[in-house]
Amino acid sequence: METKHNLLIVEDEKVISNLIATTLETQGYHYEKASNGAQAMLAVTSHSPEVILLDLGLPDMDGLDIIRKVRSWSSVPIIVISARTEDQDKIEALDAGADDYLTKPFSVEELLARLRSTFRRISYMQSEQGEVSTVFINGELKIDFAAAAAYMGEQELHLSPIEYKLLCELARNVGKVLTHQYLIKKVWENVNVSDIPSLRVYMATLRKKIEPDRENPQYIQTRVGIGYKMNRL
Repeated sequence: METKHNLLIVEDEKVISNLIATTLETQGYHYEKASNGAQAMLAVTSHSPEVILLDLGLPDMDGLDIIRKVRSWSSVPIIVISARTEDQDKIEALDAGADDYLTKPFSVEELLARLRSTFRRISYMQSEQGEVSTVFINGELKIDFAAAAAYMGEQELHLSPIEYKLLCELARNVGKVLTHQYLIKKVWENVNVSDIPSLRVYMATLRKKIEPDRENPQYIQTRVGIGYKMNRL
């Protein structure tokens, strides 16, 4: 089987590390393993992984510190795999710079689905490198940033300024989970707004305008208690 991508597994529990490694092997992924933070940082700098699968509870340092250190110089996607299940733990990891969060115990099917989503995002971002693109296309959705206009198919969407800002921020981070506070900061800029219910109202009105089937939304996925993600269709 042809090797697909190079990943880094950062996990101190051997059973889980071996499970992840076996899962990656069956799909043709190449990987390196680290069992603590020091090994992880060395591997990131020496092997340049395309994706990092990171446990937060390491013996020598907190995984959040690793995320912050890596983010100070690299945008490599980081998928957290952790036993910490509280919403606040997930929010802290995502705000620190993680791209996704998977809680233990997890299914190998879900892990592979998150990886596929991450690599689709990488592919999209790489296709944009070297080009000054003013148009974003995802399924039937099109955003013309230069004209400050959005369309569903051939029909222009009538969005409020807040709805348009939300849509653009999700589009620029397609495939990545954005927390409530991140969106509030970006959309309301320097205004000290922490009204998550208002954000939910605007997101609900935006969804009514872009989702063909409101009962089964395709474009915007809710991460309950955490935030939102735009799916790459």
